[in-house]
Amino acid sequence: MENIMSSKLFTTRQGTVLLGVIAAVIAAIVLIVYLEHYRNSVRSAQTVPVLVAQHLIQAGTPGDVIAKNRGYYTVKDISKSSVEPRAITSPETLTGQVAATDISFGQQLTAADFAPSTGSVADGLNPRQRAVVIPLGSPQEVGGQIGGGSHVDVWILTTAQSSNGVTRSIAKLLFQDMYVINAGSGGGNVTLRATPTQAGQLMYASTNTTIWLALRPTIGTVTKPPVISSNSVIGH
Repeated sequence: MENIMSSKLFTTRQGTVLLGVIAAVIAAIVLIVYLEHYRNSVRSAQTVPVLVAQHLIQAGTPGDVIAKNRGYYTVKDISKSSVEPRAITSPETLTGQVAATDISFGQQLTAADFAPSTGSVADGLNPRQRAVVIPLGSPQEVGGQIGGGSHVDVWILTTAQSSNGVTRSIAKLLFQDMYVINAGSGGGNVTLRATPTQAGQLMYASTNTTIWLALRPTIGTVTKPPVISSNSVIGH
């Protein structure tokens, strides 16, 4: 039965017309797909992906900070005729650089807008971070085991008044998982990366309490230990 219908399809005038229509439809689909692919290839060949500022990037902003935070930039396909000279097409290009001038919103990032980093501490800070220095002895900085890149918990030793009015010594965790920018070996100044509020609290603690640092792994759980007092140590 199928052979008979197939034979009629190929021998009758209606069958021939139908096959012609089907062939034309297939050819049209193939042509449309080809043209779309061709347009896309031509379009991609005529544009360049360029980094464009999402908001004002102030002079002095580290390139490493910009590269790691997509909030600073977006990648746009820009026609070759509109691309600025030495436009930056990859965020990796910003590594080791610092913004040499203010870059306005919507402006293409170019190599001319950046200069090599001087390696200063400020080059490693974003606008919400500060570097604060606290002087410590060797034991307070884990016997010189702390250095640039270490992560530490900050403890303070001070006094507090209990509910019965008795003043007692306590050890209290002030901050967890702070980043060490650099530190003297065997005691000396330790530079920590902090928020503006944390910087002020560390200055106050450095003047009015004794600070100890506890070295921690770069990746670790954040816990909240209790305030340590004589009751915690000797039980009364």
